[in-house]
Amino acid sequence: MADRITDIWGTRTPFAAGGDWPARVDFALNGNLKEDDVDHWVQSACVLCSNGCGCDIAVKDGVMVGIRGRAQDRVNKGRLGPKGLFASWQGVVNKDRLTRPLIREGGRLVETDWDTAMSRVVERSKQLLADKGPLSHGFYTSGQLFLEEYYALAVIGKAGIGTPHMDGNTRLCTATAATALKETFGADGQPGAYEDIDSCDAIFLYGHNMPETQTVLWSRVLDRLEGPTPPKLVCVDPRNTEVARHANVHLAVRPGTNLALMHALIREVLENGWLDARYIQEHTLGFDELKGTVEQWTPEAAADVCGVAAADIREAARIFGTSSNVLSTVLQGFYQSSQATASSCQVNNLHLLRGMLGRPGAGLLQMNGQPTAQNNRECGADGDLPGFRNWGNQEHIGELAKLWNVDPAIIPHWAPPTHALQIFRYAEQGSINFLWVSATNPAVSMPELHRIRDILAKHELFLVVQDMYLTETAQLADVVLPAAAWGEKTGTFTNASRVVHLSDKAVDPPGVARSDLSIFLDYSRRMGFTTLDGSPLLTWEGAEEAFEAWKECSRGRPCDYTGLTYAKLRGGSGIPWPCNDGNPDGTTRLYADGLFPTDPDYCENYGHDLLTGAEVEPASYRASAPNGRAFLKTTQYHPPHEEPDSDYPLRYTTGRTAYHFHTRTKTARSRELNAAAPKMWVEISVKDASELGISEGDIVRVTSRRGRIEAPARVSGVRPGTVFAPFHYGYWDSGADAGETSRHATAANELTLTEWDPVSKQPIFKNAAVKVERLGNGTGPAPAPATTASRPEGRQL
Repeated sequence: MADRITDIWGTRTPFAAGGDWPARVDFALNGNLKEDDVDHWVQSACVLCSNGCGCDIAVKDGVMVGIRGRAQDRVNKGRLGPKGLFASWQGVVNKDRLTRPLIREGGRLVETDWDTAMSRVVERSKQLLADKGPLSHGFYTSGQLFLEEYYALAVIGKAGIGTPHMDGNTRLCTATAATALKETFGADGQPGAYEDIDSCDAIFLYGHNMPETQTVLWSRVLDRLEGPTPPKLVCVDPRNTEVARHANVHLAVRPGTNLALMHALIREVLENGWLDARYIQEHTLGFDELKGTVEQWTPEAAADVCGVAAADIREAARIFGTSSNVLSTVLQGFYQSSQATASSCQVNNLHLLRGMLGRPGAGLLQMNGQPTAQNNRECGADGDLPGFRNWGNQEHIGELAKLWNVDPAIIPHWAPPTHALQIFRYAEQGSINFLWVSATNPAVSMPELHRIRDILAKHELFLVVQDMYLTETAQLADVVLPAAAWGEKTGTFTNASRVVHLSDKAVDPPGVARSDLSIFLDYSRRMGFTTLDGSPLLTWEGAEEAFEAWKECSRGRPCDYTGLTYAKLRGGSGIPWPCNDGNPDGTTRLYADGLFPTDPDYCENYGHDLLTGAEVEPASYRASAPNGRAFLKTTQYHPPHEEPDSDYPLRYTTGRTAYHFHTRTKTARSRELNAAAPKMWVEISVKDASELGISEGDIVRVTSRRGRIEAPARVSGVRPGTVFAPFHYGYWDSGADAGETSRHATAANELTLTEWDPVSKQPIFKNAAVKVERLGNGTGPAPAPATTASRPEGRQL
């Protein structure tokens, strides 16, 4: 097998438009093991990006020893990326795993048993509920649990405790994806499918570094590009990514100017008549307002703001306007930037203007960043209501109350749910005194980290952390609960294109670690949460019972799972929802009929003003009479709040590398992946490096108004005036204690600011002003990969 660290995307299997993507089975096994040495294989899907690649786990002597792709799976046709090949199982089978609960005694975390740990959690929880009520409790979860676990947490928080303070780290990566879909179409759920790559004429990637965030999906694109009928490719990204290197047009925009660019693209489509007037008339609302807003944005006007050539804007618009079938994908370059929801909605608008939805190749993917982010949103463990129900619709609240057999008043619907950054603000202010963090690491992933560390370390905050490892966040906890990992528990999860997979338990967790579902059910039982008739709120014994309960919650909603069972998901491929009596084999694409879930009695929300975030009142929404039509929404462009100045003259943006996921909790424990990208680096352009006297590998200090980082410099293809840093690197492997703030100078989020999009409430990680200073010579090249977007400028593979 090829070296899949340097050959990230694997061997090419080219195919033509409209053809089937050929299978290619990838695998990795421990040491010198061969496939015949494996005792048995257990069906699963990879949870190290949002692609959701079908796979089988190799088991020998009761231990995970490797992985292989499933050739029959619609998502990957047998392929796996470097993270899936190496970190999926190596990140689980590790000596550092938590095996017993920990409690804080005398300022130190010490091992204990489950009864002692849970008794401490329940005692504090009950006391706070009695003294202060449900607003004292906050829950901050992940994009990496299983559907069944999210649903249990949602029921506990919304029907057991009754707190609005529930969110997940999905707020940091895909909140804008969900919000943009709701604002335009009335409900969450991707209209397109990965299969649209197979038949499209053009692909537009908006702030989506697909080769590194979804390596297998990029393999699919590469196989089309090397086939006999390659699609055109347009890249919107300030870095010279692998997408940019293959693109027909690369729009290297200044960070924070996405909306200006999108307005110019829309204006060009309108000016040239590249639209479907009948579709617009029959299936959309808001055309005149959209046309008036974009009128001023000529290619020259946008070029001046965005720092790209007007001719390139025209060419990108021409490709979109004249191609028969376009696939658009959107990710963090839009979601984590200024005016995130407004910018992302313009991608929706382009597809609506051309009637380009619901058919092969004409796809739209407001992409997810994490493997199970879709389930968090569906099940309501974050700021959503389960089943894509509407917070402002009393009938929807009543449906949940009836389903759960609880008083509707306990479901916190009197005000908008609390988003993640506000949850931490309430903990800072002292109104939240109990915070339960599951399967995520905010001490590294949240913005303005010095502030987050201070909040998590507050004596008044009772912090529960549920995880596989002693992360930076877990080091600050009052109670640490050891959780079972992928492969050590059974459950389902849904990828970014709505495909549901089953992951079966392959091995037992280490020590006395428990599944997240088991932990949540134990907490509910110990707390004594009950229904109106006095029976336990949650009576499930295991994952399959939880799944069956979820199916009833999803019945009749956009994310209808009622046609799925564990048995149906075993043995073959994943199945996309909605899957029900009307769609027994699932639904590959949404909105083929041009009917959208915008009916006031059915929609997931009533929308917002895209500039201010103000909610549209129900009466106003009803008066618009959407009648199944989509909304063409936008707002005026405004520059980012923090722009470069004489003190901080450069723009700072963060992102990912192909070799790590989130805060490296699992990927850094893979030998191969950690060797490929072992330490922090920062990237600057050739022009900026020359002006600052910086050479490749020199140690530099990057400073913002909030903090500083120090790392070797990579002189790369990032656009001039921009500094890039990968956000994965914290300090758990540096020898620093969680309280030693002086040792935290390698976490990218030391520099980011506490600001969020007014609609999605997603933090703005991609816009900050910084300065860069050279500190001294390095010991060699920067420890950045030379195989990705971070390669030295001028180096080709």
